[in-house]
This record gives sequence, C-alpha cells and structure tokens, in this order.
Amino acid sequence: MPGPHVSRVRALYRRILLLHRVLPPDLKALGDQYVKDEFKRHKNVGSDEAQRFLQEWEVYAAVLCQQANESRQNSTKKACFGTALSEEKLNDFRDEQIGQLKELMQEATKPNRQFSITEPTKPEF
Repeated sequence: MPGPHVSRVRALYRRILLLHRVLPPDLKALGDQYVKDEFKRHKNVGSDEAQRFLQEWEVYAAVLCQQANESRQNSTKKACFGTALSEEKLNDFRDEQIGQLKELMQEATKPNRQFSITEPTKPEF
C-alpha cells in the first residue's frame, strides 16, 4: 500500500496487535499471524483496494476494542470475541477469500491448534 497511507497503515497494524493482547493466548497467536500475513499480502495493492482493506481492518479494530472493553467490565462472564459475517458480506468475497476464511475457521476451531501455547506452571516443592 504505497503512498500517503503508510502512517495510517502502520498505526492500524500496531493498534490491532495491541488489541490482540486481550485475546486468549492461542487466538492471539493465530490472530497476530493472520494480521501480519494479510498486511504483507496487501502491501502493494492499488489505491481503491487499499482504501477498502483499511476500512475493513478499522472496523475489525473497533469491534475488538468494544469487545475487549465489555470483557473487562463483565469479568464474571466468559469473554466472547468475534462477529458473524452477513450473507451479503460473504457474497462479496472472492473464491480465494472464501478459501482463506475456511482455513482460518478450521484453525480457530480445531481442538489441537497449531499454536499450542500453555501458561507457565509454578514448580511444586
């Protein structure tokens, strides 16, 4: 995404990675990798595609920020992150994007995720 968008892109990228800190460790790892891949993949797209890309990721960041705030306020409830995609939005996706979405869903919902992150345990004496 060359041009005047560079500072906006970098700020959004940093904001998303900071927001991912509220996610459970395995989802954070998955989300961080996905964001890095997507931003790298869209590095040299045209102006129109760059604009749409940024808008969609800004919406994602806003939703995640809202969900993180709700999670902090309702500490007794289990945190819930994400939103359902409308049929209209799904119909706008290209075949390649549907494939990526399917892979992401499979990775996020499989019991033994690729990103096996465990909390450190305290040694017992």
